Amino acid sequence: MRLRDCNVVIFFLLITTIVSAQYTIKGTVRNQNNQAVQGAEVYNRTTGQQEITKVDGSFEFSELAEGVYFLAVFSFDYEILEQEVTVSKDVEIKLVLNLLGEELSEVIVTQRREKVFGLKQLKPVEGTAIYAGKKSEVVLLSNVQGNLASNNARQIYAQVAGLNIYENSSGGLQLNIGGRGLDPNRTANFNTRQNGYDISADVLGYPESYYTPPAEAIEEIQVVRGAASLQYGTQFGGLLNFKMKRPNPNKKIELVSRQTLGSYNLFTSFNSLGGTIGKFSYYTYFNYKKGDGFRANSEFDSKNAYFHLGYQLSDKTKLIGEFTYLDYLAKQPGGLTDTQFNLDPTFSNRTRNWFDVNWKLFSLKLEHEFSDKTDFSFNLFGLNASRSAVGFRGIPGSLNTNPITDIDEVDGSGGFVNSRDLIVDNFKNWGAEARLLTRYQLLDKESVLLIGSKFYKASNESRQGSGGIGSGPDFDFQDDAFPDYPNQSSFDFPNINLAVFGENIFKISDKFSVTPGFRFEYIKTESQGVFNDVVFDNAGNPIANSIETDNRELDRSFFLLGIGSSYKISNSLEAYANVSQNFRSITFSDIRVVSPTFRVDPNIGDEEGFTADIGIRGRLNNMLSYDISVFGLVYDDRIGIVFNDRAERVRGNIGDAVIYGVESFVDWNVWNTLSGDNENYRLNLFANTSFTTSEYTSSDLSGVEGNKVEFIPEVNLKAGLKFGYKNFLANIQYTYLSEQFTDVSNAAVALDGDNRNGIIGEIPSYSILDLSLSYSYKKFKLETGINNLLDESYFTQRATGYPGPGIIPSDPLTWYATLQFKW
Repeated sequence: MRLRDCNVVIFFLLITTIVSAQYTIKGTVRNQNNQAVQGAEVYNRTTGQQEITKVDGSFEFSELAEGVYFLAVFSFDYEILEQEVTVSKDVEIKLVLNLLGEELSEVIVTQRREKVFGLKQLKPVEGTAIYAGKKSEVVLLSNVQGNLASNNARQIYAQVAGLNIYENSSGGLQLNIGGRGLDPNRTANFNTRQNGYDISADVLGYPESYYTPPAEAIEEIQVVRGAASLQYGTQFGGLLNFKMKRPNPNKKIELVSRQTLGSYNLFTSFNSLGGTIGKFSYYTYFNYKKGDGFRANSEFDSKNAYFHLGYQLSDKTKLIGEFTYLDYLAKQPGGLTDTQFNLDPTFSNRTRNWFDVNWKLFSLKLEHEFSDKTDFSFNLFGLNASRSAVGFRGIPGSLNTNPITDIDEVDGSGGFVNSRDLIVDNFKNWGAEARLLTRYQLLDKESVLLIGSKFYKASNESRQGSGGIGSGPDFDFQDDAFPDYPNQSSFDFPNINLAVFGENIFKISDKFSVTPGFRFEYIKTESQGVFNDVVFDNAGNPIANSIETDNRELDRSFFLLGIGSSYKISNSLEAYANVSQNFRSITFSDIRVVSPTFRVDPNIGDEEGFTADIGIRGRLNNMLSYDISVFGLVYDDRIGIVFNDRAERVRGNIGDAVIYGVESFVDWNVWNTLSGDNENYRLNLFANTSFTTSEYTSSDLSGVEGNKVEFIPEVNLKAGLKFGYKNFLANIQYTYLSEQFTDVSNAAVALDGDNRNGIIGEIPSYSILDLSLSYSYKKFKLETGINNLLDESYFTQRATGYPGPGIIPSDPLTWYATLQFKW
């Protein structure tokens, strides 16, 4: 289905407002000394609404019908307060929290919070965003047991259904997740944000995320599937938002220090300071990581800093400034053939490949409350960053040779003969996003309108050429010394994106709501530059070298439409459904960057399609939480790699595909079910399952129609057991993914039939067992564990470029130990 052929029409019904009896619960939360408690979470169990108390401890629930409402108040330093409120007129209440008489155990703190909120999902309205009728999941890092120091994505995202993860980054320096047939490489198919602003290299032109916040600094990770395109972009994957830890509103200084040791000389140090002084609030951290990796030539060194400063201008206005800095250098051991992997997955045949990232993010955000019904936010953000990759990836100019097994030759004195390939990208972009959310009366019910706009401008540069014959992390071009190096180019990519979006929650009844929305996009993609056209004779000698100009400009504008719905069957059970159009722009790496493993079709174009979800989610008392849904994804002009009539691998538009399946998450509190009297014990079982199938429905290429879509394991299972007693917690997690194809030919093994080509073939099924333990004592906490407990030899990626090409083996059995001090 093409966007231009889509006949989805959304009618906004404008009817004269009819005022009815709607009431308000206003209140304050204070402690026994009559001091305001800021940052307490007040949860209306009856409606599902949640409010965070302000500086003066105040909160408000508005537009309530006559009836009985059950409120629960949670704050880490106080006992949980539950109160029933009868509403027949406007009500003002004062809630008094009792300070904890003793320090609660880890098990009690965790279980009390889960008792109040249950399975965490985004509320229908949060700040200036609407999530009603969407499939949303929230990862609370305080509830995650696992290797946080190394950002172990398999454990962190264990309760997010259907994610496919590349496990190829030592120390967790990069996050690589996908799902529903989307390539996990550098999370490029999600709109990736930090505290609501973009952090990728270029949202449309180069959406890869080279920076990932450390898990130790994250409060929660918000995942919203395809329908998020209406508010956050056009992408098929949806939204991935890292919500960083907030300043402690009740302390002037809060210090957290975490030191970690692990296998293969892993060392990480995470140290943070935060607090609130009057109208100022602050949070900052510094994170250092280094290690050797389990393969030779895979050492890394990383430095990451973050600063957050907030100022409460008034009760209704707040200004927030943030700055993020990341610098890391990693050596890349290269990819393996199937034969090499089967013989020794620790083998490395690349000694000169390096990767360097320098990332600087800026954000200035204004939050203003015009009234009790209208909120406004304006976020100005920017990026100044670079990534550089140098290494030997095959004989220059020899596309049809095997870039893995081609020999990196040395001369008689031990020096290298072959020049390395060097790619340096510089990213300078900025954007601004404004959002206005207001609540109004329509047909006796409260409706919510969100309108927003975003401007994004990118000025990116990419240069490719000879990196010389050295072996160290040298990122200076040596084109003068190697004038006939074939992969020489220099390009500017000045991209502009303007978007206007809107959504509206129409509350049809107290239980049923419909949320239509739209997004208008204007995209201007340009490439301006030159490249060297080098011609070689049959002996490999250069016979011609000319400089060619390649300037392109592509303008397009279009509407994306979508609609979602939610039906509250009861206070603890909701049915939801949504459908949304999606769009993926071709990137500048699709246009120009030269790889020794494939060519780019000059006629490559954008991808289009839509996603849909329908499901139920809820909670059964304090015993069972669940979210079960079916989904569908239609992909037009999907981009992939195929062979042309000259046996060359070509990246271009393959054809149309359909992907559909079932995703479910169930968490059973066994202890509360069997014996809920003793809060000091915890016993939970969880299962996260995804069953997915796919097919290419049409293609102009032979041998594609009817094939399975790449990057889709038909079975994706994560299950675990959580046990706790007082301050001791344990978690054992099992992960299983069935086999998945990596190319459209659905080749099970290399085309030569001998498993010697690591680029082409399936990823075999694998199963992993992880064990995590923790113990708290006063201000100290010890965390330890073993990842890949059964020492499974497996891999999750066949890389066509960096960090390969070839099979990238995943970590064997590793251990870690973290000591935390909190004051």
